[in-house]
Amino acid sequence: MSGDPSVEAPKQQTIKTPFTLEGTGLHSGQEAFAEVRPAEADTGILFRRSDIRGEPVIKADVELVSGVEWETVLGPDDSCVRTVEHLLAALAAHRIDNAEVVLRGSEPPARDGSSADWCAAIERAGIVEQDSAAAVVEVLEAFSVEDGASRYSVSPYDGYRVSAGIEFDHPVIRRQFASAEIEAGTFCKDVAPARTFGLQSWAKALHARGLALGADFENTIALTDDGIAEGIELRFPDEFVRHKIIDIVGDIALVGCRIRAHVVAERPSHRGNVMVARRLRRMRFRPADGTPVLEAERIFDFLPHRYPFLMVDRILEFEPGRRIVGLKNVTINEPFFNGHFPSHPIMPGVLIVEGMAQTGGLLLMNEVPDASTKVVYFMSMNDVKFRRPVHPGDQLQFEMEMLQYRGRVCRLRGVGTVKGQIVAEATLMAQVVDR
Repeated sequence: MSGDPSVEAPKQQTIKTPFTLEGTGLHSGQEAFAEVRPAEADTGILFRRSDIRGEPVIKADVELVSGVEWETVLGPDDSCVRTVEHLLAALAAHRIDNAEVVLRGSEPPARDGSSADWCAAIERAGIVEQDSAAAVVEVLEAFSVEDGASRYSVSPYDGYRVSAGIEFDHPVIRRQFASAEIEAGTFCKDVAPARTFGLQSWAKALHARGLALGADFENTIALTDDGIAEGIELRFPDEFVRHKIIDIVGDIALVGCRIRAHVVAERPSHRGNVMVARRLRRMRFRPADGTPVLEAERIFDFLPHRYPFLMVDRILEFEPGRRIVGLKNVTINEPFFNGHFPSHPIMPGVLIVEGMAQTGGLLLMNEVPDASTKVVYFMSMNDVKFRRPVHPGDQLQFEMEMLQYRGRVCRLRGVGTVKGQIVAEATLMAQVVDR
C-alpha cells in the first residue's frame, strides 16, 4: 500500500470571489455567519474564529480533530470549530484546495441541514486555478478500517467514489445503500441536497448535552417513532444514506489533499470516517516504494537512547517541520514483559508515550543546527488517552505532528496505532537544550 502524489498533478484551485452565508448553528443553536474567502496556493482550508479575541485560526486537518460523536469538531474547546463536514464536503467535491472560512460563532450555519447551499454559493463565486500542483493521494492497494459497527473498505479507483450502506430500526429508513462519484456535477445534483436527520425522541437527551439546539423542521428530517414529522417531505427516497455520504466526504477532506479511491462504508460514523482519513493521510507521505525513511542504525545518530530504552526501530514517513511516522516492532523478548505481566503481557502505557516522544524528538532535532550537541527534554504531557492494549507481535506506529514551534520549545500531537486502530494519543511539550 502506498500513496504517490505524482500520479496525478492537476493545478490547485480556490474560489474566485468571496461569499457569505448566514443562519443558525445546527448544534449550538446560536447565530452563525460564515464568509468564505480565496486563499493563496498551499494554504489549505483554514477556519478563522472572528468572534474570539486574537481571531485564532484552525486548519482543516485530521490531526486537529477533537470531537467525532454527533459532529466533527476541530481544535481546542475554547476556540473550536464545529459541524464542519457539510461545508468541507462541498469544497472537496468542487476540488477547492485553498480557502479561508471566517466564522462568527463556533460553527458554519446549518442552512437546510445539507450541503446544497454551500455548493450553490461556490458555483456563484466561481473557481480559479493556481500555479501550484495539487496534492493527490492515490490508493494503490486495498485496505480496510473497522470501528465498532462501522466498517470501511478503501480500494484503487480511477477517480473518487463513495458508497455507503446504513441500517436503522425505523420503518422509514430500514436498509439503504447509495453510491456516487465525488465530482461537482454529480455531488451537487444527487448528494448535496440530502439533509441531516434524527428521531424526535432523541431531542431531550441531545439538548441536555448541548447538541442539536438549532435543529428544527427547516434543517432536519424529524422522525417520529413510526414515520416522518408532519409537513416534511423527502427529497430522495434514500435521503438518509445520501446524507451519510456528505459526512464521509466532508470528514475525509481533512486529509488535506485530493483523493483517488473508492471508499465503501457500512454503517459509517464520524469517528470511523476520521479513522479512514488518518489512514489516507499516512499514505500521502509514505515513500511510493514502501522503503523506510530512516533505519535503526541512523536513528542512533540522532537519539541518545539505547537498548533497552530505544522505542523506535525505523522512520517510515517524514515531512520536515511538520510530521513524522515511526515504527516499533513489539516482540515477546522485550524486557518489560517479564514483569508486565508474566501471564498476560501488555506493553506499559508509559512506554508507548515514550515511543511517541522519541519519534517526536527526531522531528524536532531536524529543526535545530548542530543536532549532535543537543538533546530533547519533554516538559509536559496532556490529553493522554489509552484506547487499546499493545501485545507482543504488534507493529506499533507513532504518528507525530508539530503543532507549534517557538524558540526551542515545541508542542506535538501524537497518535499510536496498531493495524490502523488507535491505541494511544497525547499532546506533548518539549524543549531542545544543550547536552
